[in-house]
Amino acid sequence: RFIFRHSSRASITRRTMSASNVDSSVGASTSPATSDSGSGPGQATRALWAGESGGHAYGAAQMPLVPAISFGYTVIQDWKEVALGQRPGHIYSRNTNPTLAVLEEKVRSLEDAEAATSFSSGMAAISNTLYALLRPGQKVVSITDTYGGTNRIFVEFLPKIGIHVNLITTDDEDKIVEAIKQDGGCDLLYLETPTNPTLKVVDIKKLAAAAHAAKADAIVVTDNTVATPINQNPLALGCDLVVHSASKFLCGHGDALGGILCGRKELVKKVYHYREINGAALEPFAAYLIARGLKTLSLRVQRHNENAMKVAEFLAAHPAVDGVFYPGLPSHASHAIAKAQMRGFGGMLSFSLKPGKTVSSVMERLRYAHRAASLGHVETFAGIPATTSHVECTPEQRAAMGIPESLIRYSVGIEDIKDLLDDLKQALEG
Repeated sequence: RFIFRHSSRASITRRTMSASNVDSSVGASTSPATSDSGSGPGQATRALWAGESGGHAYGAAQMPLVPAISFGYTVIQDWKEVALGQRPGHIYSRNTNPTLAVLEEKVRSLEDAEAATSFSSGMAAISNTLYALLRPGQKVVSITDTYGGTNRIFVEFLPKIGIHVNLITTDDEDKIVEAIKQDGGCDLLYLETPTNPTLKVVDIKKLAAAAHAAKADAIVVTDNTVATPINQNPLALGCDLVVHSASKFLCGHGDALGGILCGRKELVKKVYHYREINGAALEPFAAYLIARGLKTLSLRVQRHNENAMKVAEFLAAHPAVDGVFYPGLPSHASHAIAKAQMRGFGGMLSFSLKPGKTVSSVMERLRYAHRAASLGHVETFAGIPATTSHVECTPEQRAAMGIPESLIRYSVGIEDIKDLLDDLKQALEG
């Protein structure tokens, strides 16, 4: 009732639009994630063909949109077998849907996961995962720099149901490891790297290993939204689960909300069951738009990476800029870690202004940037944490996270780089 991995690394999938989300190979073995240099299909090929290589109904060359709520059966025994997961099929779109199945398979393949399931938003993916896998009395360790909505769950909601949350300064990995080891280990380690909006990077392999060493059944979850599966695969570095706000880079066009969870099948199954009862199902049209966007993910991320690096270098040399937050710069505190675990440094950066320049004066002069929330779209977006990633937090809470009020988050689009640099120059010097 959700997407399981393919049986071999070299294959993509034989699933069609008429097939169920249920794969009979529940016990299929897993293999490490592969990059474009591996023996299996490259990331661009997976994004195009995963979930679609078996063809579609009526011989359609493109994935059809299936908005139906219900799916009928003329033979009652067939209906029963589908309901019990004994044969492929769909019954009700709150549970599974053919369009969602294609999207889930694409992300599952890109992350080289055992299983994947979708949600109505990125925060639905995160919250459903935490509530489905945790129970009162358990312990969570995370970092102080998670996305604002995630931070609210840790600070405001989980403690109300008796779950202890220990948030450790993101920059101090020794203290994170120490917190992981306390009291026989943590039940769940939650990471986000690079972080939003200050682009801090944590060592996924080191921290995942520490969590599993301290407690064998510890669950390690990583938010991979900012990096994308093109630049980074946390499962290959020891994580158990990966979450994405699919509304961002995966969709890429700013026209669909969605979230994805992928990873170990037994854990995804638990979260899927919670989601199908909780009701945070992804709408088929949104799934269609995100899956279509995924087909150009590899090309888009390559351009995002290239543009962001050039923008970061330009800003780092500008006299009006106090600091640039981008892991691709050698001056970044975690550049070495980012270089080791990422294939590209991503399409988002932030920068702070020196006294004499205000956020409003610079942002309001930008010609080629939407002054709006969100990131990861083909167009450049600029925003401030007080109205975007950390709107839920007070200025004091943002300051404690190392987020200055003079910070501008700049999600670099795929425009011509000269136009972006010229635009930033006139905005900073006006």
